[in-house]
Amino acid sequence: MNHWSHKTAEVSSQAKIGAGTKIWHNSQVMANAQIGKNCIIGHNCLISSGAKLGNGVKLESNIDVWDLVTLGDYVFVGPSVVFTNDPNPRAKYPKKDYPQYGKWLPTLVKEGTSIGANATIICGITIGKNAFIGAGSVVNKNVPDYALMVGVPAKQIGWICECGNKIEFNANKTECPICKRKYIKENDVVKEIK
Repeated sequence: MNHWSHKTAEVSSQAKIGAGTKIWHNSQVMANAQIGKNCIIGHNCLISSGAKLGNGVKLESNIDVWDLVTLGDYVFVGPSVVFTNDPNPRAKYPKKDYPQYGKWLPTLVKEGTSIGANATIICGITIGKNAFIGAGSVVNKNVPDYALMVGVPAKQIGWICECGNKIEFNANKTECPICKRKYIKENDVVKEIK
C-alpha cells in the first residue's frame, strides 16, 4: 500500500489510489474509484466507484464525489461542495430501472480549478482549467478557462490567474501583478502566453 488512510476510513482494496495520497477520518473510497498521486481526501468524504480524481487533488471535508464526476490534476474543492450526476432524480424511478426517463450526466472539472465552500455543481457541465468558483455559487453551465464565477446561478465577474489572483485585461493582454504570468484574450477565450 503506497497511500495512507486513517483507521476510521473505509477504503476498498479494489480502488486505484496513487502514491502519497492521504485519506482522513470517516471517509469512504468505493471499489473502482480512481484517485491520483499526492491527493488529500479530507474527513467525511465519499469517492464513488465511478469517480476519477487526478494528481494533487485536495478535497476538504464533507464532500461526495459521485459516479461520472472527474476532477483534473490540482483541483481544490472547498468544504461541503455538492456535486450532482442526475439532472432529474426521482426516488420512485431510479435511472438504472427506468432509462426512458433520462440518464446520469458527467461533470468534468479541469486542471487547477478551485471550488469554494458550499458551492453546488450541477451535472452535465465542464469547468475549464484554472477557473475559480466562489463560495456558495451554483454552477449550472460550462465555465471557461480562467473564469471567476460567483452567485446563484453563477455568473462570470472576471478572470483569474493560475496562481489564484484576479487579472484585468487591457487591449486583450494582461500580466498577473503577483506571479507575472502573461495572458491573451481572443473572443473571450483566455490563454497563457508561454
